[in-house]
Amino acid sequence: MVRYLIILAIIVSSFCLQAQTISISASTDTTDYLVGDFINYNIEVTAKKNIQVLDPIIPDTLSQLDLISVINPVRSESDESISTNYLFILAGYDSAAATIPSVAIEYRSEGDTLLKKITTDPITVNIHTVPVSTAEEIKDVKSPLTIAFDWIELMLWLALGLLVIIVGWILYKRYKKKKSEAPIEKKIIKIPVHVKALSALDELEGHKLWQQGKVKEYHSRITEIIRVYFEDRFDLPAMELPTTESLDQLRSIKEAKNITDLTFDFLSNADLVKFAKFQPLQSVNEEMMTQARDIIRETIPIADVRVEKEEVYV
Repeated sequence: MVRYLIILAIIVSSFCLQAQTISISASTDTTDYLVGDFINYNIEVTAKKNIQVLDPIIPDTLSQLDLISVINPVRSESDESISTNYLFILAGYDSAAATIPSVAIEYRSEGDTLLKKITTDPITVNIHTVPVSTAEEIKDVKSPLTIAFDWIELMLWLALGLLVIIVGWILYKRYKKKKSEAPIEKKIIKIPVHVKALSALDELEGHKLWQQGKVKEYHSRITEIIRVYFEDRFDLPAMELPTTESLDQLRSIKEAKNITDLTFDFLSNADLVKFAKFQPLQSVNEEMMTQARDIIRETIPIADVRVEKEEVYV
């Protein structure tokens, strides 16, 4: 008998302690709804600050109601406790009394790994439809309005539209005639050959070919740029000639005499890489780019921008 009394005392004291540390309540904004109305179901949990409360989970579909959305919880603190309000939007689509079952809230005390549980009381709400009298005839709320047709106003609008079309057509024909008679002046802008060559070198440098181990491709491309420059600048078929013949023809060109030695070194290094499988040092690869730019800069022609009348803009 004493043992039962002790157990009963422990249970009662545990319940009183729980009541002191955490409390829960559930409510709705009303108990009477129309079919499809939103039901604001609110759960309020108040617990001491040393209590960790887990958010409640409402099933997606209740037995009699549908869960529409879950609102972010709102928390407020006092000196000793924290109150949290959970709002769930529900809706019912059958005319009947619907019960929101008990919802369990899990929590644990500070330093305790064991989860405890506290539940809300169930809430019953009434859902009904709008009362309809079947004895009365179905009719509109108001009789339909009739608007008298104004033929004069219609004719005025048609005349105005026709006038706008005629004026627009006349203006369009005048514009087309004036445009066809006016001479068309187009500018042809010729990009200087040295600009094209330097741009090609910049693009090649950006690809970082020799840094990726593509040394032969790098030297082939850089010599190709210089040979194309010689063709454009001096009208020299450098793409078809071997290095020795290209140098011989360069020496005969007055504007190219100051770059013959530089060109010889440049083309010779490239030929060693392309044909003798020579593996140049990093400094040689860098020097090739410097020499190519020097060859171009030493032979920059006077920029020639011509303006001509043409049918096509280049």
